[in-house]
Amino acid sequence: MNTDRRTFLKQAGAGLAAAYLAPSWLSCSSSNAPAITVEEIGLQLYTLRDQLAGDASATLSRVAEIGYDHVETFGAEINSGSGASFWGLSVKNLTALLSDYGLKTYSGHYDLSDFLTPGNGNLDTLKASIDIAAHLRQQYVIAPVPPFLLIDKLTVDDYLFMADQLNKGGELAAQSGVKIGYHNHFWEFRTLADGRRGLDILIDNTDKDLVVFELDLFWSEKSGTDSAAYFEKHPGRFPLWHIKDMDKANTETVTGPDYDSRPVMEITSTITYTEVGTGSIDFKKILAEEKAAGLRYAFVEQDLITIDPFESIAKSYQYVKSNLLS
Repeated sequence: MNTDRRTFLKQAGAGLAAAYLAPSWLSCSSSNAPAITVEEIGLQLYTLRDQLAGDASATLSRVAEIGYDHVETFGAEINSGSGASFWGLSVKNLTALLSDYGLKTYSGHYDLSDFLTPGNGNLDTLKASIDIAAHLRQQYVIAPVPPFLLIDKLTVDDYLFMADQLNKGGELAAQSGVKIGYHNHFWEFRTLADGRRGLDILIDNTDKDLVVFELDLFWSEKSGTDSAAYFEKHPGRFPLWHIKDMDKANTETVTGPDYDSRPVMEITSTITYTEVGTGSIDFKKILAEEKAAGLRYAFVEQDLITIDPFESIAKSYQYVKSNLLS
């Protein structure tokens, strides 16, 4: 991975980064309900990428001690000779550590750039990712970003190609009891040449039985989208959510005529985040629409942290537990 891409992932929070059938998040049906019933609280491990690189075992132990029930993986290194690994751990060793610490994993982010690139479409990484997910007993293989080289020039045709590839990937994943999915940032909400938005193209042109979507609530809200209304527009397509909060001092929308032609990295460098419950996003309003979304699993995430990382994820966990649990 080149330096520019590493910088981009740090700024954008890309997250490059089965057998559990009971839904993890359930809510009261009324939007006026005082709380949402949450059975399990997950963490997207990209939040702790530096800590995992230093000591994966100790980091996962701390995550479990704080109280998280499950984690979403990222950053699989796929090597044809030595097998796949996460942060220096083989898939076998990671599976054992998660079991030791009582952590489940329902979903993982996998770099599917080659598979989603027009003119490429290589299946090798997708097949390897599906195999890894199956070994981890994950239910979802999620593409966290579109091909990096297309970020600033995505077209309608690019999104149509990616939709077609996701359908093909969904058929392949289904053979292993896994589903393929796509995770958004803000650029999928940019208005394209024909007036449509990229995420709408992906949703409208993928098979609902084969392809799922993971809505990152920070990025949808930061894009000026009413996330709750979006679930009504696309019911049942979002079984996975990222719960990430927005700095109250930095809530400006980053899509629209003044933004859609600007380089992505220029925009991401200005964005700031905060612990869940301390920012501007009304999670209770959004979570009241979990049935419309088809929500099953949700993950706390914070792309950039300004305090001790473990204190940060503990604060987010406590907010979810105290305010979103009935």
